[in-house]
Amino acid sequence: MQLTFLGTGSAMPLPDRVQSGLLLQRDDRALLVDCGSGVLHRLAGTDVGYEGVSTVLLTHHHLDHVADLLPLLKARWLAGEDHLEVVGPAGTKSLVDDLLSVHEYLDGRVDLSVREVGPTEFSVAGFDVAATETTHSVDCLAYRFSADGADGDVVFSGDGEAETRVANFADGAAVLAHDCSFPDDVDVSNHPTPSQLGEALAGHDIGRVYLTHLYPHTEGRHEEMLDAVGARYDGDVRFARDGLRVEIE
Repeated sequence: MQLTFLGTGSAMPLPDRVQSGLLLQRDDRALLVDCGSGVLHRLAGTDVGYEGVSTVLLTHHHLDHVADLLPLLKARWLAGEDHLEVVGPAGTKSLVDDLLSVHEYLDGRVDLSVREVGPTEFSVAGFDVAATETTHSVDCLAYRFSADGADGDVVFSGDGEAETRVANFADGAAVLAHDCSFPDDVDVSNHPTPSQLGEALAGHDIGRVYLTHLYPHTEGRHEEMLDAVGARYDGDVRFARDGLRVEIE
């Protein structure tokens, strides 16, 4: 399985960090997880392209995770692709319907299917997925993608506070991509700081943790943030960046 970080930024994107988006690939299967502003352009720079991604899995409905959803639909339509599946938590059908009510000319351009999922197990785009809830300002799901053969699992936290529930959910995974929006001196809820994340991960066995969903407040402070996580969690922790491709072994 291959993971590509398309967007590692936040609602306040940076020139080199667009909003949230991950691309998962295995064999001839591809799955886009979240589709924030700028993700469509990043996707266009991959081998699979937006033509090769017919399924989007949403963690939640905040703008920085869904803003490129209709631009993706339009790009696929113009490229001659005839299908798009959107999967996400409760309210995803209403979200898509409301977007299409504003942009009526896109309604019916492709065979659009919408499916809502909860904190359970399901399959999407050929991937076996488990989901758990996170603590955020809206309903949000973290996802664990199971691998075949010798590959390890990949977990994406979505947005949310650092908590033991998500750490337990990710235990034993090869890769965890986790929200770490702000350094420790920012008073914030619904997102974790490095010390909070390190405390939640302490004692868990995860192959590698990538910090993502980064606000401009984190610029120039990566080393101190890594030190803060490392003071409580002794695993391999790194910062994600747009375009980073990780082979899961």
